[in-house]
Amino acid sequence: MKLKDIQSQQDHRKIEINKVGVKSIRYPIIVLDKKNKIQHTVATINMYVNLPHHFKGTHMSRFIEILNTYRKGINVGNLSEILVKMKEKLHSESAHMEIAFPYFIEKQAPVSKAKSLMEYTCHIWGTHDKRADLIVGIEVPITTLCPCSKEISNYGAHNQKSKVMVSVRFKKFFWIEDLIHIIETCASSEMYPLLKRPDEKYVTEKAYDNPMFVEDVVRSIAEKLDEDSNITWYSVESENMESIHDHSAYAFIEKKPMM
Repeated sequence: MKLKDIQSQQDHRKIEINKVGVKSIRYPIIVLDKKNKIQHTVATINMYVNLPHHFKGTHMSRFIEILNTYRKGINVGNLSEILVKMKEKLHSESAHMEIAFPYFIEKQAPVSKAKSLMEYTCHIWGTHDKRADLIVGIEVPITTLCPCSKEISNYGAHNQKSKVMVSVRFKKFFWIEDLIHIIETCASSEMYPLLKRPDEKYVTEKAYDNPMFVEDVVRSIAEKLDEDSNITWYSVESENMESIHDHSAYAFIEKKPMM
């Protein structure tokens, strides 16, 4: 018995939908790891296409079918191919994919050399209209110490945990670890998953010797990204979860895309 295809029926309201698809798919993926070659992780994936005005709906199951064909590896290298498959299989003019996943790097404490895994959150945004547009983003926790607090206080200075989000467009492949390194070197101190007492002394004093406003953080990162000819566009945002204020401090910089 042939079942009726409701989604392919005509819709007479003549209103196109910009994005229609599936969200919050939890899916195991394999990503490239600079030290260990590959890393297994679990991603949260959103997939959309545009829907022409004459179709009533899209075929949601086809998104999962496409995803399953790439289950052995989803990465920046084949994301354009996946987006093209989405356009072809769903008869659409544009396709969009959003991927977020935890990425782990083994970090060594600065003094004790104790090793543990540090978690970072990575993002990949892909769009294919007439051509592919790919953006990679990374969230990095850092420590900042307030220059004003240090200057006006007889002793001590307030510091806080900060969250930096950097997103980039690029010409060729780059390592996630290299972007993380750029961000962490622009902090009062980088963060570690495991610290012994000598390590705590080290990072506390390092932050005190390197005070930075939230504005300093985004400017320092932007300065380093401007030096990298592989980066064609970026956005940098930093949020300080203030330790003595009932609000966060925030700064944002965007480099205009190359024409």
